[in-house]
Amino acid sequence: MSQYYKSSRGPAWNYGGKNWKLSRSKIDLFLECPRCFYLDNKLGVKRVPGFPFSLNSAVDHLLKQEFDFHRARGEQHPLQKEYGIDAIPAPHEELDTWRENFKGVQYMHEPTGMLVSGAIDDLWINGKGEYIVVDYKSTAKEEAVTELDKEWQDGYKRQMEVYQWLLRQNGLKVSDTGYFVYCTGRLDRKAFDKKIEFDVNLIPYEGDDSWVEGTLADIKECLEGEEIPASGSSCDWCAYASARKGVEE
Repeated sequence: MSQYYKSSRGPAWNYGGKNWKLSRSKIDLFLECPRCFYLDNKLGVKRVPGFPFSLNSAVDHLLKQEFDFHRARGEQHPLQKEYGIDAIPAPHEELDTWRENFKGVQYMHEPTGMLVSGAIDDLWINGKGEYIVVDYKSTAKEEAVTELDKEWQDGYKRQMEVYQWLLRQNGLKVSDTGYFVYCTGRLDRKAFDKKIEFDVNLIPYEGDDSWVEGTLADIKECLEGEEIPASGSSCDWCAYASARKGVEE
């Protein structure tokens, strides 16, 4: 069996257990497919995961180091200067914790009794004292990514909005405008030469977190139910499971 997949887990890590919390990625899973969400969080049966994107993790790590260098000096990053952004990397005592996977920004949502969490990539602060959520993205394409105009990128936007919501619940004054630092590996080089060159673009996004509260109520109702809900209309995992069941029968 793959080291990346465990078919089930202990009840402490499922809904109602002492270790369970509602992460940003779980919220997105619910919106994509309530059935997969229920199987995962109520019954402990996770989707089979894809392979980890180690190169993306390396880019994230290096970007954090780069922005932290300028954060420590209390100065703008060159990318902020290039785009004329009135902001610097924010010095905040909780930033290291908020960046950490399995911890992140946390908030106990009293109406549902669920602990909601999400790990951010970076935090800037502008001249008005508003905190700005920043997310790093990396890919490789023929052309650099300069806008979020694809349907599959809607998940990135929801991700940004959950982070904005979480920080607001923690008492921060948060700008509606967040930024994606989007790094596109260039495929037009004649040789590898032991390096990958990236185009780096700063993409603004006006977030609206008004959907979060209602979604949390829907998630609570789903988890409290005894029936496994219907699958999402475009869930590849459920479609595969259904096709395989038909073949085996």
